[in-house]
Amino acid sequence: MNKKIAFIIIILFFFTLISSGCLDFIIDGSTTYQSHPIKIRYDIRYGYEVDCDGTGKYEIHYNCDKPEALLGSIFSLNLLYNNDYTNIELANNSIIFWNMSGKGSSNYELGITATVQVESFLVSDLNGVDSLTTQGIDIIYPNLVNQYCRKQTAGDKTYIDPDYASIKNTANIIQYQANSNNAFVLAKELFVWLKENTEYQIHNNKAGVQPASETYQLRTGDCDDLSFLYMSLCRSIGIPARFIRGYLIDVSNEFASVGSHAWVEVFVGGGMGNDGWIPVECACSAGTNTEIHQNFGVEDAYHLRLFVDDGSNESIEFSMSSISWTYGSNIEITADPFIEIDNYTVLEEKQLVVTKDNVRSYQ
Repeated sequence: MNKKIAFIIIILFFFTLISSGCLDFIIDGSTTYQSHPIKIRYDIRYGYEVDCDGTGKYEIHYNCDKPEALLGSIFSLNLLYNNDYTNIELANNSIIFWNMSGKGSSNYELGITATVQVESFLVSDLNGVDSLTTQGIDIIYPNLVNQYCRKQTAGDKTYIDPDYASIKNTANIIQYQANSNNAFVLAKELFVWLKENTEYQIHNNKAGVQPASETYQLRTGDCDDLSFLYMSLCRSIGIPARFIRGYLIDVSNEFASVGSHAWVEVFVGGGMGNDGWIPVECACSAGTNTEIHQNFGVEDAYHLRLFVDDGSNESIEFSMSSISWTYGSNIEITADPFIEIDNYTVLEEKQLVVTKDNVRSYQ
């Protein structure tokens, strides 16, 4: 091959890496990604606009999750409607519960406004040296295994299903091929399988979340579906896993927007992550190494938590619930959700650097 042509091909190859994977360069075995925000601040406002039109009686019930940052702070949290509410705790989550009744035409704005400052959370060691084995987790944390390694159902559907034969068989094969009982290593290998065998895809033609067994068969799903499948894989070989509901910020052309999102935490112990729990983002699409570097053991500053699962059926049912109401004749009720973000500010930007020894940091 002509040397000039070969050189051009190499340049084009690296240009493709830069544009698609946010990769700056690879040198001495280390990988450096383009600088990106690791600390941000913004105002958020979310909830429901409720319109009651008519002369009849009605009751409205709405559970609104308070925001929580894994690494950061929530400031100036205020309610958009300051009547008919109570503060409740569910599975260690703080929730505002509106329980309202009335008669005739009324308009309500139910929800929360707050200022959020968040930093990216990163597990530095990708080798899992400090992680426990699955046997160690079972011995030291039997309650966590009982809580976060079982099925979870809502209604007549099993959404998280570690006992589903194909899921369990796949996880067992991956564990055998990994030749390891290190929980971190196994969770990472299961993540690789998820990235290489499934595709992120919104299913607009059907409502609701897919059970893990269905996502396994289809090999496609949205953030909820892929998270439930990944959790099922982890739980089937004794790695506790729980889902997280929240929001994900998207910044395009310097304009910030926000939407509902779901991701996962797995427990590997050993003092790693957040008291042994490490975050995993299941819904992104990039090359396998980029996915591991940027989404396994990482919860970037664009994520905002609202609800963390406690492993119970009630927890998963609650996470899928929304505003509800009952009403008599001569009245109509509509409720429209809203999520708004304002005053988005980048406080700090850094590059993600992954060394040849699989240790990563922001620099």
